[in-house]
Amino acid sequence: MPLHPVIKKVIDSIPVSDEKYKIIPEEHRKIFDAPILPVEERVQVYEIEDKTVSTPEADIPVRIYTPHEGDSYPLLVYFHGGAFFSGSIESHDEVVRPISMESGYKIISVDYRLAPEHPFPAGLEDCYNVTKWATEHQEELKWDGKNLAIAGDSSGGNLVAAVSYLARDKKEFTITKQVLFYPSLDLDFSEFRYPSLIENGKGYFVESDSLAEHNSFYLLGDVDTDNPLVSPIREENLEHLPSGLVVTAEYDPFRDEGELFAANLKKSGVPVELKRYEGVTHGFLGKFTHLDEYKDVYKQTGEFLKSDLL
Repeated sequence: MPLHPVIKKVIDSIPVSDEKYKIIPEEHRKIFDAPILPVEERVQVYEIEDKTVSTPEADIPVRIYTPHEGDSYPLLVYFHGGAFFSGSIESHDEVVRPISMESGYKIISVDYRLAPEHPFPAGLEDCYNVTKWATEHQEELKWDGKNLAIAGDSSGGNLVAAVSYLARDKKEFTITKQVLFYPSLDLDFSEFRYPSLIENGKGYFVESDSLAEHNSFYLLGDVDTDNPLVSPIREENLEHLPSGLVVTAEYDPFRDEGELFAANLKKSGVPVELKRYEGVTHGFLGKFTHLDEYKDVYKQTGEFLKSDLL
């Protein structure tokens, strides 16, 4: 379908420049973290707590969302997007709140270390270690001890897939569900292997020609983009992974790799749901979920997470 008229109006309002935009992480973070809704207009949850989790590599700030009063909760750990060098628990507060309320899960949002100050594998280590910490603090978190999900958007979706691989192979804890919102799963941009990188490569917020630069901060040093922990789409063994929900956007350069990942999970016998939202761009959570066509993404996510609770 055509690009949603409200989204098109926003895109058309962005000044066009012939000069190549140089990414300065500190400046980008200020823009990315700017709130869309004031706190009082966001979805209200029963309780929110900020704390710091000590891990072997670093002390990681987290924000814990409790949807309602209760004796125990299924648990979800959320990894924000932002191309590995921007984003925070603040930038994704508006996203995490409705997921918690629609699903009934207690959510731990992770403020993992960012590139280029902390390139690969720092962010991945933090996401894995906070998830492990959560399983070791069952009484404190009132975790039900059975249902453990992870979720993330864009680069956060990359971290979701990578943490799922690590959890399966290390066997220190068991993830029961994974949710990937418009994930970036292939960080090798030496060629555009997916049609959506070409079809949606210009004029839809995320520009394909700038992806290599965006991800270069995370890939400092001699990082192999064939490594499945870097480019999760490269993992050949997808057996015994948690059931998944993959959400894609029609006008997103990353659309095809997300949908390929869902297809590969299905071929490997992993239960997976795939939902493509038409007429919308990358990064629509929070930004365009006030529109009728996209507001049900949180409800669908909640239904997936609630289904077949152990």
